[in-house]
Amino acid sequence: MDRLSFLRLHPASSGLLLAVLLFSAAPFTARPATPDPQKTRAYIERTWGTLTRSMGECASLVDSKVLTRPLVYVAAGFPVPPPLAQAGERCHIEVRTLPHPIRQLGEVDAARLPAQGLLYLPQPYVVPGGFFNEMYGWDSYFIVLGLLEDHRGELARDMVDNALFEVEHYGGVLNANRTYYLSRSQPPLLTAMMTAVLDDPATFHTGAERSAWLAHAYPLAVRNHAIWTRPEHRAGTTGLARYYDMGSGPMLEARNALYYRGVIRWLLAHPTEDPGYLVKAAEHPDEAEAARLSVASCDVRSSKVCADAWVQGYRLSADYYHGDRAMRESGFDINFHFGPFGGSTHHYAAVGLNSLLYRYERDLSDFARQLGEGADAQRWEQAAAARRAAIDKYLWHAELGRYADFDFVAGKAAAHPYLTTFYPLWAHAASAQQAAAVRASLPIFERPGGLTMDDRPSGAQWDGPFGWAPTNWLAVSGLESYGFLADARRIAGKYTATIDRSYATDGTIREKYNMVLGNADVHITAGYGQNVVGFGWTNAVYLKMSQLVAADTARQTGTPGEAPPGNTE
Repeated sequence: MDRLSFLRLHPASSGLLLAVLLFSAAPFTARPATPDPQKTRAYIERTWGTLTRSMGECASLVDSKVLTRPLVYVAAGFPVPPPLAQAGERCHIEVRTLPHPIRQLGEVDAARLPAQGLLYLPQPYVVPGGFFNEMYGWDSYFIVLGLLEDHRGELARDMVDNALFEVEHYGGVLNANRTYYLSRSQPPLLTAMMTAVLDDPATFHTGAERSAWLAHAYPLAVRNHAIWTRPEHRAGTTGLARYYDMGSGPMLEARNALYYRGVIRWLLAHPTEDPGYLVKAAEHPDEAEAARLSVASCDVRSSKVCADAWVQGYRLSADYYHGDRAMRESGFDINFHFGPFGGSTHHYAAVGLNSLLYRYERDLSDFARQLGEGADAQRWEQAAAARRAAIDKYLWHAELGRYADFDFVAGKAAAHPYLTTFYPLWAHAASAQQAAAVRASLPIFERPGGLTMDDRPSGAQWDGPFGWAPTNWLAVSGLESYGFLADARRIAGKYTATIDRSYATDGTIREKYNMVLGNADVHITAGYGQNVVGFGWTNAVYLKMSQLVAADTARQTGTPGEAPPGNTE
């Protein structure tokens, strides 16, 4: 949707949000200036503070994405901390307790709660920015890397401790700490976060403190891994995992049905591209049809968003809603790679997800070995080996020279490349030969501003020509780890130059960038359309990329860097 549509959808948004959205609409030629990395870094230094939240602050407890009065929930059986109780009184925010303890995602149906609210976390945390005023699952890994790069180890450890708290009290690392996310996680990067703080020499005062922390964290990381081996998350009989939300119907965070009506209109206008998402139905169904729709689509009797998601005689199928929710768990909302509007995400054994899980299992093996748990270490090594074998069987395509997501429902690979083909390099799941073949696919993705998600612009933000901090970093880090140093440093240089250029233009850092233009001139026509200012993971990846570029500069001998294979423009 466009910016004005977003504002109409969110009339009660805070003044800060309005300012951010209006600022994001400013033309990018408004304040041309010479890019200066020192100024970019100064901005990042300032914004760590402005993006940090804690439960004792009123600004941390609001949610501009919903219309109800701010509300904070604590876990069942968990005493309300005095600072939270005091903040509740001072900020006029109600504090409630969840109805019962949670061991697994989905055990509390957030739709049945009297109101949606923030989930309590004990430590300070960094939010992405703009109207994203909570701690997000996969954002947090990259933010942790940035905090450690900027010598803020205590805050980085706080964020990992919060993620572990979510596992212990809310069933897993959540999409974010809001009740409407109690049914889904996000890309599994918990052990990577743990490894980052464990490897930082300044994070723990003594070896004994480090060992005690790991002994507490390890079983929680194991519990979080179990999310991805539940039947709901299994990708058929492949031995691989898929993304899947434990809820059904429209996302609970939707204020109204405008987004879903837009999906229906697009499908009606592109009938040959409808995978079967449309269901014929009345606008005002009688009781019998409403009962049928509760299975075929969604429950019009219990959800106003569902009831209003109707256009010209059609509604969306239940399977589409499962895919829509799964797409949001993947973090790639919105994309057309996994079907129109990502509506078939749950049909895929995804390269990205299974690469992350391979790395997760290898990390668990390493943690177990550090703790003297030899049998556990061997078990996790075997799990990782089995996953790598399944990745090679279902996701690796030697004839293409790349990894491809596998639609296990249709029994075929995704037809088009996606930047997640580089994830196995980051996870060390590729052989040297596979890594070299994947490296040869760089021309599909490399542009003047960095790496784009794919070469098939759809109008959605997680497709080309747009590029994002997390996927750029995982690709660059993977290339570096397999010895493709010139490629890694060249792309890092392009990405940091994009951030520097854009910051010099409008004085902000954004969540995503146009990789063809090498700036923040982003125009989205399908789904969520803002380019939010902040921005946590962009700040972090900029610091990591800058370090890589600096290392390259220090090693320069006057020899030009290696050119990419083929044309990258």
